Amino acid sequence: MFIVFVRALLLYLVVVTSMRMMGKRQIAEMQPFELVIMIMTADLAATPMEDTDIPLINGIIPIIALLSIQILVSYFSLKSKKFSDFICGKPSILIHKGKIDEAELYRQRINMDDLLESLRNKDYFNISDVEYAILETNGQISVMPRADKNPVVVSDLKPNESIQVEELPVSLIIDGKLDFNKLEKTGYDEKWLMDQLKQKNIKSIDKVFFAFLSSDKKFYAQKKKN
Repeated sequence: MFIVFVRALLLYLVVVTSMRMMGKRQIAEMQPFELVIMIMTADLAATPMEDTDIPLINGIIPIIALLSIQILVSYFSLKSKKFSDFICGKPSILIHKGKIDEAELYRQRINMDDLLESLRNKDYFNISDVEYAILETNGQISVMPRADKNPVVVSDLKPNESIQVEELPVSLIIDGKLDFNKLEKTGYDEKWLMDQLKQKNIKSIDKVFFAFLSSDKKFYAQKKKN
């Protein structure tokens, strides 16, 4: 009995350490490949815990291997947008400018009851109040309300000003790589982008960690740390 207790304790410590090394995002918002890692880790830990005839190392080594795989996948996901899209997928727009995209709902295998329930969880009981609804890669749905349904902030308390319809923010540069398709959709060109970067004392695109165009057409950029 004591041996079983010690084996369980050791495996528990190994699994907890592995989860901590994988990062806090593992617990809060798991991507598909992260969920697979957690399920396999739990199964690998349970087998030697239940069967004392199986050497403990037979459970620990595969767990360490999975940890190594997860770290490598996370690293390449940070460095390569194509690899990240292949592993994690891309966000899907379910509601675009107030209109439900039926084809996208079908592709994501989401019915209207699921969509309405997700909107209610975000405190939007009327689908007509929603400008955009986006299915994120972790399965969560993000909502942008219509301009006239946005919560009031101090900057909104200005008389005689009409309500402006907002667009989605556009990520232009991620980790030094420019998304030419998104830049083209904004209506601007690379010359405009370089002018914006120069205003922020950034000499080249590869020096940018993250840059985006906000919904109110303001350009933001953060330089990479040396």
